[in-house]
Amino acid sequence: MTSIDVQDLTKEYGTTRAVDGLTFTVRPGKVTGFLGPNGAGKSTTMRLVLGLDRPTSGTATVGGRSYAAIDEPLRHVGALLDAQAAHGSRTARHHLLALAVSNRIAVRRVDEVLEEAGLATVAGRRIKTFSLGMRQRLGIAAALLGDPRVVMLDEPSNGLDPEGIIWIRELMRRLAREGRTVLVSSHLMNETATFADHLVVLGRGKLLADTSMPDFIAAHSSPRVRLRTPSIDRLRGLLTDKGYAMAAGDDGRWTVDGAKAGEIGSIAAGHGIPLLELSDEQASLEQAYLALTADDTEFAAATPTSRQEA
Repeated sequence: MTSIDVQDLTKEYGTTRAVDGLTFTVRPGKVTGFLGPNGAGKSTTMRLVLGLDRPTSGTATVGGRSYAAIDEPLRHVGALLDAQAAHGSRTARHHLLALAVSNRIAVRRVDEVLEEAGLATVAGRRIKTFSLGMRQRLGIAAALLGDPRVVMLDEPSNGLDPEGIIWIRELMRRLAREGRTVLVSSHLMNETATFADHLVVLGRGKLLADTSMPDFIAAHSSPRVRLRTPSIDRLRGLLTDKGYAMAAGDDGRWTVDGAKAGEIGSIAAGHGIPLLELSDEQASLEQAYLALTADDTEFAAATPTSRQEA
C-alpha cells in the first residue's frame, strides 16, 4: 500500500501553529486535490510528509514509513515543492543526471522524463535561462525520474502555458489510472475541478473537509433549477405560492433557488404549463470552496469603498 498517512499532525513555529492536529489519508488510484487559503498549512504539511520539517507532534508517513527511512527515496516518492530550487548554473540534463546517480536510477530515465516534460530540445541549456514554465516542467520531470508510486506536486500549473496545463492535467490522471498515489496542491479551483477525484481542504491549519469532489460540492452548495417557459407569469405565481423564489437571468432563463428539476417539473406538468428548458444547476467547485473557507481565510483583501465613502 502506497498511501500517504497523516495522523494527529501538528507543527508549531514559535507561537504560530501552522498545522493543527491533522488526520487524513491520501489513497492510490485517484488524484487528491489539496486545497486551502494562503496560510492554511498545505505547504507545511507537504514538507512534513517529505521530512523537510520535523513535526511538533503526530506523524506523516508514506507506505507506513517516514520519508527519512526510505532508501533511494526518488524511487518511491516524487515531489515538486519549489521549481526555483534547481541550481541555475547546471543544465537541465545534468540536474536530472545528478539526481539519478544519487538514487541509483538508470541514466536512460533522464532522457525519458526530459522527453515527457517537453524539454528534450533544451536539455543542454543552463537552468538560469529557463522561464518559470520551463522550470516547472523540469521540476515535474525530476518528480517522475524514479518512476515513483507516490507523486506530490505543489502548484504544478504555476507558470505553464495552456498546452502545459493540459499536459499536466492529463499526466495526473494517467498516474492515478496506473494506481499511483497523487496529491496536488493548487489555488486554481476551476483547474482542480478538471482533474481531482477527492479533496482534502485545510483552513488555519485544521482539516475542514476530506471527501469526494461531488460530495464536497453537494455539501457546500444549495440546489438550484434553471428553466425557460412561455407561461412565466402562471408558473411564477404557482411557485411563489409554494414558497419558491424565482430570479430572471439576462438570457431569458429563470432560476429557482432551493429546488430540484423534478420538483419544478412536477408542478408545471400538474397545471399544464409547458417548459422549454429545465435543468438542475450545480454549483462550481470554486463556489463550494468559498462557501466553506469564508471564515478561515487569513489573508483577505478589504472590500473596496467608493470615493464618497473614503
